[in-house]
Amino acid sequence: MAKILFVATVDTHIKSFHIPYIKMFKDMGNQVDVASYGNENIPFIDNKWNICFKRNPFQYENLKAYRDLIKTIEQNEYDVIHCHTPVGGVLTRLAVRKTRNDDVRIIYTAHGFHFYKGAPLKNWILYYPVEKWLSKYTDCLITINEEDYNIAKNKFKSREVRLVNGVGIDLNKFTPQTVENKIRLRKEYGYSEDDFILFYAGELNANKHQDFLIDTVNSLKDKIPNIKLLLAGRGEKLDDYEKKVNAMNLRNHILFLGYRKDIDKLLQLSDVAVSSSKREGLPVNVMEAMATGLPLVVSNCRGNRDLVKNEVNGYVVDIDDIEKFADSIYKIYSDNTLYRKFSEASLNLIKKYSLENVSKDMEDIYTKCLTGE
Repeated sequence: MAKILFVATVDTHIKSFHIPYIKMFKDMGNQVDVASYGNENIPFIDNKWNICFKRNPFQYENLKAYRDLIKTIEQNEYDVIHCHTPVGGVLTRLAVRKTRNDDVRIIYTAHGFHFYKGAPLKNWILYYPVEKWLSKYTDCLITINEEDYNIAKNKFKSREVRLVNGVGIDLNKFTPQTVENKIRLRKEYGYSEDDFILFYAGELNANKHQDFLIDTVNSLKDKIPNIKLLLAGRGEKLDDYEKKVNAMNLRNHILFLGYRKDIDKLLQLSDVAVSSSKREGLPVNVMEAMATGLPLVVSNCRGNRDLVKNEVNGYVVDIDDIEKFADSIYKIYSDNTLYRKFSEASLNLIKKYSLENVSKDMEDIYTKCLTGE
């Protein structure tokens, strides 16, 4: 029996993205532990080590988290450690180096490097040297988009660099939209059959850039009087965005839905999925929309452009180009043939990102680490 440790900054990251792989290890007869911060009930694990990571790498509490992690690793003698999130990834690899256990295999999944094309210079100065240095102590560095893969493959010193198509999308949960289901759900949720509904799920913050979408809807409301934008998620920008919507008199067009557990249903009743992000790894919200068969209009950032092929399953628009973003939405709104073309392409493109296909890649990586190949 092998002993495996999953590490992430917070419980919700583990619970949202890695349960299928924890279960995979358990089904193989192994012990699986988790080190992260929070009080979530995480299934299939043997032990949960509550370590008080802080997302800000410069917070003093991370020094204690580092010490607790060293102690946890020394006491349990793990065979494989799979770390996630920037702080979890850095502290884990430093902790393993401190314990000088050469037998443990380290996997790190980069869910989107903080340095990327167009990133602020300080991101490159602060984060790039650290990731490059720690790559020497990483047996397998997993990247989830082409840009990160090329940087890691050409610049870093990991024993192996792999490109894996994200965390996998459950195609049993996110299924193609039907007209009947769309009408039924709109009636259930209180929307009109005539509404033209845009949907975006994401934390309300500066990076997700929902203020751009508010401006876009404002520019479209006269051309598409029945337009509605549904924003699912919570975040620090909620008050600012609500004030902006009120000031523009868009309360009938833009709805803040808060945290939701029914994203699959909200996608089923929508017309187009949008994303205004400035930075992504490989966005799950876009994959979920593709699996539903929605056309997409997204900002031209890493991750988005890996999933959305311009004029194939939607449009990829330069960040902050409101006029072109609005025009792209209007093209889909006014052309049913184009709508169907993009919808069918989304359903075809999403197949390689399925949980089934991604699980095969992950099983191969885990098997190599466990057998020492």
